[in-house]
Amino acid sequence: MSEAEVPPLPARVPQSGGENDAPPVTIQRVQCGDARNLDAIDQGSVDLVVTSPPYPMIRMWDGLFSSMSSDAAQALAESDGQAAFEAMHRELDKVWTGLFRVIAEGGFLCINIGDATRTIGGSFALYPNHARITSACTAAGFTCLPLVLWKKTTNAPNKFMGSGMLPAGAYVTLEHEYILIFRKGDKRAFDTTDARRRRMESAFFWEERNSWFSDTWNLSGVRQELPETALRDRSAAYPFELAYRLILMYSHYGDTVLDPFCGTGTTLYAALAAGRSGIGVDTDPSLTSNIIDGLAGFIPQARQLGAERLARHDRFVTERTMKAGAPKHFNDALGTPVMTRQETALVSMLPHRLVSSEDSRITVSYTTVQPPSGLPDNRR
Repeated sequence: MSEAEVPPLPARVPQSGGENDAPPVTIQRVQCGDARNLDAIDQGSVDLVVTSPPYPMIRMWDGLFSSMSSDAAQALAESDGQAAFEAMHRELDKVWTGLFRVIAEGGFLCINIGDATRTIGGSFALYPNHARITSACTAAGFTCLPLVLWKKTTNAPNKFMGSGMLPAGAYVTLEHEYILIFRKGDKRAFDTTDARRRRMESAFFWEERNSWFSDTWNLSGVRQELPETALRDRSAAYPFELAYRLILMYSHYGDTVLDPFCGTGTTLYAALAAGRSGIGVDTDPSLTSNIIDGLAGFIPQARQLGAERLARHDRFVTERTMKAGAPKHFNDALGTPVMTRQETALVSMLPHRLVSSEDSRITVSYTTVQPPSGLPDNRR
């Protein structure tokens, strides 16, 4: 079939629920607090954690870790890198233990972390943060699952550190970070009709599965646009796409996503766009107030992200049809062919409007997507 013979998929329009149907909602909550103390969050109330903690042995975080641990401060003062590394991680260990309490059985913990290289006391060394956190999380009770390498896009011409072209004195540069993935307990049970329905509605597309469930991601780093210099200095944000993928991969509609190191709120923005509730915790009140203001204005952009996701699938269907014929299954809600039966109940929820904002909570209502009219018979 030639490109000219492939009819375009009609545009979809969002629709609210029926006259007697309440629209679906999510609640995005931001609170100022310490990630080492999550007592304000109920046990087993979180389905997914997506977070990136301060990186031990990265110089920008020395002050924070020194304020948290006198042992870390002393070790840095004495140029004892290994002691500082361990003291910093002992503080993070408290976070992983607390998260094990708040995550529901079968829930997931996803941690973005990079290793550190540093010269202390004249000695250059690698400090393997990902390995130390993996040990701590398994000790806390989590099951370790296959990880993802996030390969950062870089245009830097320098591919080495050390002695230039001379052997035995240069060091490999780090151009990737880790996305560590853990589960609490056994696989999640979908043992009710409602749970199974929400799981099916939250499916991802076949072509997304093939891309996302690879152990290497190539994503550009991000610089958050923050209004104050102090906030920019405080931020070490990961890309929106990183959080968005993880939320779609490891949670479903109705779930709650937590980021105990909320920072500039990337995880909450992604949760809102994906139709999940979110909780963000950070010690800096200036960041939390900034997130609340930002989420309210994010709805149009989140709707566009949802539309772009469907447009990508439409392009895949067109290309697939040209090369190998139309997919054999059909999603009536979206009005589009799909590759597998599991995708036939997939629903796209788009944020509609801010319902309320009080006590650091934002309630967001959603619309679902109406199937296009006039779909050609050969699309079914």
